[in-house]
Amino acid sequence: MPSSPRRRPHRPAWAGRNYSLLTSAAFITNLGSNGALIAAAFAVLESGGDGGDVGLVAAARTLPLVLFLLVGGAVADRLPRHRVMVAANALNCVSQGLFALIVLTGHAPLWQMMLLSALGGTGHAFFSPAAEGMLLSSVTSEHASRAFAVFRMAMQGAALGGAALGGAMVAAIGPGWVLAADAAAFAGAGALRWFLDVGHIPPREPGGGLISDLREGWQEFTGRPWLWSIVVQFSVANAVVAAADAVYGPLVARDHLGGAGPWGVALGFFAGGTVAGALLMTRWKPRRLLLAGTLGVFPLALPSAALAIPAPIAVLCATMFLTGVALEIFGVSWMTALHQEIPEHKLSRVSAYDWFGSVAMIPLATALAGPAEAAFGRSAALWGCAALVLVVTTLVLCVPDVRNLRRRTKPVTASPAPDPADGGPAGDWAPPPVAGAEPSAAGTALPRESADTERPVRRER
Repeated sequence: MPSSPRRRPHRPAWAGRNYSLLTSAAFITNLGSNGALIAAAFAVLESGGDGGDVGLVAAARTLPLVLFLLVGGAVADRLPRHRVMVAANALNCVSQGLFALIVLTGHAPLWQMMLLSALGGTGHAFFSPAAEGMLLSSVTSEHASRAFAVFRMAMQGAALGGAALGGAMVAAIGPGWVLAADAAAFAGAGALRWFLDVGHIPPREPGGGLISDLREGWQEFTGRPWLWSIVVQFSVANAVVAAADAVYGPLVARDHLGGAGPWGVALGFFAGGTVAGALLMTRWKPRRLLLAGTLGVFPLALPSAALAIPAPIAVLCATMFLTGVALEIFGVSWMTALHQEIPEHKLSRVSAYDWFGSVAMIPLATALAGPAEAAFGRSAALWGCAALVLVVTTLVLCVPDVRNLRRRTKPVTASPAPDPADGGPAGDWAPPPVAGAEPSAAGTALPRESADTERPVRRER
């Protein structure tokens, strides 16, 4: 009797081994980490802390993330990326495991919780640029948009399920066990990432040291107007939206919407919108990548405006859902643009500058949210948040490269060349055509092919 043919994996042809491992690992860690965010806050409160202590623990995680991101990007472009990811996952596993242990034993001093949160933030700083570089290099240009949409859909689904499951587990068995589950999730994800294949990534040429790598990444970053202008845009947008979510949203919910329950429902609608938006982007491939993506940022102003009114909970939920859909249009378009425009050997360093700009102003904005409310009133502060999102997004649309960059089917292989006029990078330069290659996308009109707590940018963890 003839043997049955080997059964092939049930996955699309474009979802290769690395992509499948990365998506599975990201789903596992996002499922655990979104529950752990809730658990960490309740662990602080149950140990006798107050809202200020919760903020200190959160800040302890954010500070090393900001400090070490650029170093993490340079390291990830110098060493095998999957090894950097596994090492960072191991650090996160240990820090969360120890956090769980001190909570479960009933002895959790604030300084220890802050220290362990800082270790987790350090791991995240090294992990994020390596993970983004690895993901961007795991798919072909032809299928990049759909692949990134499916990846983000898996992440957003994990975020939605993880928050709901984590909240229920905290209520049922306590925050310590949820933190322990997050440590186990990091261990499982690290084991998957160990089997990533980096054979397709050419070895780095011997060169300068860490400072030289950082300088190269900076030149790549500043040499592309569409890149640095959108990062500046999101440094402001992320900051004000984080302030609205973390500070003003819960206060409005307490005073006008019925408490934490309705606010949690509204955040759930946002997460549902991101899943719907990612699903939409598996089918829709806008030709002008960044124009479509940037137009999707304007709705980020709507939740702050709804809270400023304040709108009824049904209106707020509808607004949050629409915002989630629109933001995924940006997220997928942004990842596709990075994939096709940034040379592979510089992906992690550029991602590090992207990450740094995206999170650097969040601690300042959340710290100033209280004084702004005292000085101008809560409603005026929320209207200010909405206005800032609209202003910076409108300014970004004035950048020609943002409006004109189009989808390609082949990634770029060269960096912007220096402008002879001033010796600096020229944002509209394209390398001369060679056989079988297309010119760089920056500035031409040829048709061609995203901490944990911030709502605007959702990225792999």
